[in-house]
Amino acid sequence: MRIFITGSTGFVGANVARALLDSGYEVRALVRRGADTRNIDGLNVQQVEGDLSNTDDLRSAMTGCQATFHVAALYSLWRSDAEALYKTNVHGTINVLEAAEAAGVSRVVYTSSVAALGVPPAGQIGDERLSTTAAELVSDYKKSKYLAEQEALKRARQGQDIVIVNPSTPIGPSDIKPTPTGEIVLRFLKGKMPAYVDTGLNIIDVEDVARGHVLALERGRTGERYILGNRNLTLKELLDILAKLTGLKAPGVRVPHILPLAVAYVDEGVLSRLGKRPGVSIYAVRMSQKAMYYDSSKAIRELGLPQSPIDAALEAAIRWFKENEYVK
Repeated sequence: MRIFITGSTGFVGANVARALLDSGYEVRALVRRGADTRNIDGLNVQQVEGDLSNTDDLRSAMTGCQATFHVAALYSLWRSDAEALYKTNVHGTINVLEAAEAAGVSRVVYTSSVAALGVPPAGQIGDERLSTTAAELVSDYKKSKYLAEQEALKRARQGQDIVIVNPSTPIGPSDIKPTPTGEIVLRFLKGKMPAYVDTGLNIIDVEDVARGHVLALERGRTGERYILGNRNLTLKELLDILAKLTGLKAPGVRVPHILPLAVAYVDEGVLSRLGKRPGVSIYAVRMSQKAMYYDSSKAIRELGLPQSPIDAALEAAIRWFKENEYVK
């Protein structure tokens, strides 16, 4: 079977491409002009130049493929990137789904996010039954992923074979950008995390996320959502694991959310207008005010989603960052 994939040069997409190759599939990858292709260079992947804005080009690129993985997405928590987020994440998804149908692609696996599900109430753990609205979500990124997922669900109800996966917070090698969780690891390694806030998140090995994508193709039910996650951790617990793995000291001071929020408003609301690059996002701080814990039982039960140890995934991420000179 020949697979078409978007987002293969990114963190999750590159791992999905490797998982597909390991499972014996042929892979054709959409690559933007000028994109950093280090994550897939050397892989047996057919690279096709293009982007998400042209449905005709997408249809042509997908012709002859039996399935499409739409992994590409723009991640940003800066308010200035709102327009680009909706263009890429919402309209780009619509274009991919339309092109897949026009090209006769049998099945689409769409990479959504737990961000599209919403945040569970305090003290609870969210699953696929969690529902929200765009208005309830914090950040244009979350809103754009929610709207894109709604498009995928609508098309599935109309008969297009679409399976949706909702990764939580992947960690591991090939985090080239890096992601916000990769940034936490890097800041810790560089000694730039003197304190922490009271928050929590669900962590999963990125290779398990990639395997979950392949399993969604092979075993997923059309129109269904599957949370690809593993272990719920407080930020303090995550930092303590990093301390154990590296021998570095974990921060012991917890600060109230109001302090980083005040910094973010100055950073993004004032300094950015003066032409200076902000360092703290208002949306990022607001999102950290609630723990984002999720339950992956459905994906484990129906897909066979692996649950590799998180300590090993963090260790692999540390090793990759050091080997690729992100940290000395």
